Amino acid sequence: MIKKIFVIIAAIVSLTTATARTAAVEEKDMAGYLFVYFTGNDISQEAICFALSNDGLSWHKLNGGRPVIDSKVISSTGGVRDPHILRGEDGHTFYMVATDMVSANGWDSNRAMVLLKSEDLINWSHSIINIQQTYEGQDDLKRVWAPQTIYDHKANKYMIYWSMKHGDGPDIIYYAYANDSFTGLTGEPRPLFIPADRKSCIDGDIVYKDGKYHLFYKTEGHGNGIKIAVTDELTSGRWTESPDYKQQTDQAVEGAGTFKLSGTDKYILMYDMYMNGRYQFTETTDLEHFRAIDSKVTMDFHPRHGTVMAVTRDEMKRLTDKWGLPEGVTIPRNPVLTGFHADPEILYSEQTGRYYIYSTTDGVPGWGGAHFTVFESSDTRNWTEAGTVLDLKAGDAVWADGNAWAPCIIEKKIKGRYRYFFYYSGNSKDGKGKQIGVATGDTPTGPFKDSGKPMITDSPVGHGQQIDVDVFTDPVSGKSYLYWGNGYMAGAELNKDMMSIKKNTLTVMTPQGGTLQDYAYREAPYVFYRNGIYYFMWSVDDTGSPNYHVVYGTSDSPLGPIQVAKDPIVTIQDPAQEIYGPAHNSVVRNPQTGEWFIVYHRINKDYLPKEKGPGFHREVCIDRLEFNDDGTIRRVKLTK
Repeated sequence: MIKKIFVIIAAIVSLTTATARTAAVEEKDMAGYLFVYFTGNDISQEAICFALSNDGLSWHKLNGGRPVIDSKVISSTGGVRDPHILRGEDGHTFYMVATDMVSANGWDSNRAMVLLKSEDLINWSHSIINIQQTYEGQDDLKRVWAPQTIYDHKANKYMIYWSMKHGDGPDIIYYAYANDSFTGLTGEPRPLFIPADRKSCIDGDIVYKDGKYHLFYKTEGHGNGIKIAVTDELTSGRWTESPDYKQQTDQAVEGAGTFKLSGTDKYILMYDMYMNGRYQFTETTDLEHFRAIDSKVTMDFHPRHGTVMAVTRDEMKRLTDKWGLPEGVTIPRNPVLTGFHADPEILYSEQTGRYYIYSTTDGVPGWGGAHFTVFESSDTRNWTEAGTVLDLKAGDAVWADGNAWAPCIIEKKIKGRYRYFFYYSGNSKDGKGKQIGVATGDTPTGPFKDSGKPMITDSPVGHGQQIDVDVFTDPVSGKSYLYWGNGYMAGAELNKDMMSIKKNTLTVMTPQGGTLQDYAYREAPYVFYRNGIYYFMWSVDDTGSPNYHVVYGTSDSPLGPIQVAKDPIVTIQDPAQEIYGPAHNSVVRNPQTGEWFIVYHRINKDYLPKEKGPGFHREVCIDRLEFNDDGTIRRVKLTK
């Protein structure tokens, strides 16, 4: 009988909810690592503990090393061991399993495992699965050890696998699929792996790499250590066993755990040297050959049999908000959005008192993103996805069918009612290239309705693309203006309907001078007003270049002329921090504090090589924008 227990209630979750609830996070979004472990054989130590690391090598305990979940609440024995954690396929659901056991009762005393599930890493629902009570024919079951979870893509289910010993037989690794709620198992446990020598094996850990499943396991009761078996079909029973042991020590070991170092081709195989209270880390690129890296690893705690999972910036922030920020751990500031996004437009809404970022959906070859996404925040640091604004492939604009690029938005109060005008560029269905359209809505998150036709269709200079639109309302006159252009910069006053321009005001206002290495205009105009000065920003070079950067000039009029600043660079690459191509920006002022912020995209450092598409693997960042006493802009201190 499956004993379902109640949901653990913890403190209210931090506002730093993981971004992009609808899709799995990218490897590039991982900012650190979470180590889940227990600490010893006393019942007070048989509990789940957490630790964090920025690099996967230097580890620091959370919650002062105390358990983060009460074993007495989640288990039938009062203790849990061997915790394993897995990020779900959706990117934001987490699954944890553990041995339901108190070692003081004897190594053949337990019959159960614990299943836990969370949406935030803080609050966990849980169930107890007693194998002996749940299934018939288990009268001689002696122990249930070290469960783990993997997603079986062929079955489209989460598989739980663990070792069991019946009577005088060997320990065998079994499997069963979890139900949809992750509260129980479906079907009878079946053998997953039995070594060719038919001897005991425990502590299975499966890594999927290059189309194959690599099973690390411990030879229990014979030999001394960790071996590997490989298969290309998880439940086939056909495994190729490697004859050699993989640990890099003569000491007794158990509890193999494997994780990938984000942004590299390296994997870490770690294991518990349980006889001397140490953990050993080894490094590999092929999951076959390993070298010890003990000199690189530090811990301020002594773990037993645990596992590691990569975590995002927001997840690290959530964990440290709950259990404190350990000394030695840093929370990255950027990027602020998970996934690939570019050309960010930021809005502070007077109607809601919140901030919104609208972006080009990136990571699609050839800048082929077809929809716009909006994210919202209360503080400019922590963002949640609020939905799709427009989808050109779904027919949201009858005149455009793709290349949804570089949006902007403005909030207007018209006759006591807030209205939102969303401008963007798209690929026109008539074959005339990029054009600029507008959609309207009553809230910052939509829904938005397109006007039905483009408002800017042609270049006023006979060349360049009609992209990178910006909208600005002059606080002096109350008039609104539209700016756009790639290869040129144009501006015009908007009519009162905000959906067309006054053609007699159309002005070519391309800043003069410079080269694409310093301040010559390329694209992405942005305009704002401060202390009597109209500031004009634009991007230089090419969006796929590490040298892509932001410069500025000033004017005493919304339509220029523009005077390039003496020291015009606002953002530029910082190779020492691995920051490249920081450009295509927008600006916002915090109305409460008066602080200014610049929002921009940068090229993800792992996609700099030309063959990897640096132009469409971009991520959104936010940093302080500061001014000198004379109104000039200080070069931005870019942060990671």
